[in-house]
Amino acid sequence: MPRKAQLQLPASRRGGVWFRWKLITALSAALCIIALFSIHRQSRSSATLPSLSVARSRIPLRKYSGDRPKVAFLFLARRDLPLDFLWDRFFKGADQRNFSVYVHSVPGFVFDEGTTRSQFFHNRQLKNSIEAIWGESSMIAAERLLLASALEDPSNQRFVLLSDSCVPLYDFGYIYRYLMSSPKSFVDSFLDTKDRRYTMKMFPVIPKEKWRKGSQWISLIRSHAEVIVNDDTVFPVFQKFCKRSLPLDPRNKWLYLKHRRHNCIPDEHYVQTLLTMRGLESEMERRTVTYTTWNLSAKRAEAKSWHPLTFTSDTSGPEEIQGIKKINHVYYETEYRTEWCRANSKPVPCFLFARKFTRGAAMRLLSEGLVDSSTYTDTTTF
Repeated sequence: MPRKAQLQLPASRRGGVWFRWKLITALSAALCIIALFSIHRQSRSSATLPSLSVARSRIPLRKYSGDRPKVAFLFLARRDLPLDFLWDRFFKGADQRNFSVYVHSVPGFVFDEGTTRSQFFHNRQLKNSIEAIWGESSMIAAERLLLASALEDPSNQRFVLLSDSCVPLYDFGYIYRYLMSSPKSFVDSFLDTKDRRYTMKMFPVIPKEKWRKGSQWISLIRSHAEVIVNDDTVFPVFQKFCKRSLPLDPRNKWLYLKHRRHNCIPDEHYVQTLLTMRGLESEMERRTVTYTTWNLSAKRAEAKSWHPLTFTSDTSGPEEIQGIKKINHVYYETEYRTEWCRANSKPVPCFLFARKFTRGAAMRLLSEGLVDSSTYTDTTTF
């Protein structure tokens, strides 16, 4: 009896022990619920992201053994292609066995006799297109979808990304030889020492020293296109941290600029950063083949516009076009680097395409024969 009495606790202590036991049980249950909720959120988030896993499994990861390699022209369009009449003339001068066409437009838009004047675009739209928004990761998701579709054809060996305002500066034969002659991709890529778009939240997946900037308009060899589509490490980081800028509100520009500094503008960084992280810079001509003109004569405050100048019928004459064709190097101020333009180690004009052309400008190019054969196409060998 005395030993049994020693094991009994006072009522107040028994109540304290019982309370602590209930508290521990409640906290454990709460932690379990939080963990389950977190897992559920992650699964839902990953389910809503544009997935390329199906396309990835269909990509033929092998070298092309045929004798008719093709250039895949990938158009990233807001809706239709307003310059389709110019591209129609361009493609009519080509052997159709040497190229293919893919268009990413808004979901549900169909290219047919009622929406395009060129048969080369009929039914060339992606069936799995998404709503692509500037300043968001959906823009690079759309690019990846275009590449994934083009990679399904093993004869596609070069991949050129174009906007709906792009025009060719030369005929098809010259552009084809230019791209095919080079074993490298053409990717505008540089280190911007003043860049504020990188966030340490991207570390360690994306090290800051690998962060690169450049033009969205790229031309890729097949192996680099495969790297981009197969990427399941870097792309999710851009999805998580790259958000769209706020609409410009003239009443609160400070808030807009503050928010913009935290928007990494994924289409200007993703491909450049990914290929750099994969150790592929030596396989790139670190420049774009698509010309864009910026308002360099504007006042300093005005020159920080985020959009290029537009070519009109008045500013797209022979003098302007020949001026673009004569450019043979690009200077990168932040790296003190001059990129002399080469293809297959031979000097060439830098640009094959130009962008931000209106319909009037494109009509002038066509009527004056400014994209047909020129002295460059006749004399340049690769």
